[in-house]
Amino acid sequence: MENVALSVRELKVSYRTIKPMNVKNIFSGKARRSSKFEALHGVSFDVEKGEILGIVGENGSGKSTLLRAVAGIFSPDSGSVDTFGNSVALLAIGVGFKKALSGRENILLSGLLLGFSKKQITEKMDEIIDFSGLRDFIDAPVSTYSSGMHSKLAFSITAVLEPDMLLIDEVFSVGDKRFQKKSYDKMRQLISSENRTVIIVSHSLETLKKLCTRILWLDSGNVKMIGRPKEVLKAYSEYMS
Repeated sequence: MENVALSVRELKVSYRTIKPMNVKNIFSGKARRSSKFEALHGVSFDVEKGEILGIVGENGSGKSTLLRAVAGIFSPDSGSVDTFGNSVALLAIGVGFKKALSGRENILLSGLLLGFSKKQITEKMDEIIDFSGLRDFIDAPVSTYSSGMHSKLAFSITAVLEPDMLLIDEVFSVGDKRFQKKSYDKMRQLISSENRTVIIVSHSLETLKKLCTRILWLDSGNVKMIGRPKEVLKAYSEYMS
């Protein structure tokens, strides 16, 4: 296990879903009924240090749930996730910021949660702000940010601080064309490090084909296939056509 950066074993994650109430039930005082939905059914795989793993699957297949479980945002019902002490950053829309705090305060908080010292984050603060292009808004509450601004800031923190493991959930298509190109170029630079591990969820098969060393195909919460990009993406494309 010396070269393994991430080990996932028999991972199961469930949600409680609440059925919407109709008008009759609202006034009758009846309680809402809830049901259990299992998003991941015993998923297992390893990712080696320096590997770039892509994840594909239809909407609702468990891709984002898996990334959030690896990042420690979701607690599994059973199974395990071992990151072997690596710092892990999740890039996803709407995840990771305290909306009442300013962009600058969120940079500091995010950096501390990634395991960096206050001194290290402060030294990189201007670089993060400049990369994001949000200097005019950096001291405003994140609650006032658009989804594009939110994603720019999240990407910039990760890109500049460079954690050991990057989890990327559909963020390449957010923001203007200029920032998309800048973020894509920066991501290629980051993942060129043989010590940095990357997991990418994307609907863009072309992006996954260009960037990834292996592909994991999730289907209804199960691993349907894992292997070389050409083989898995071909099988997935045929399945989806």
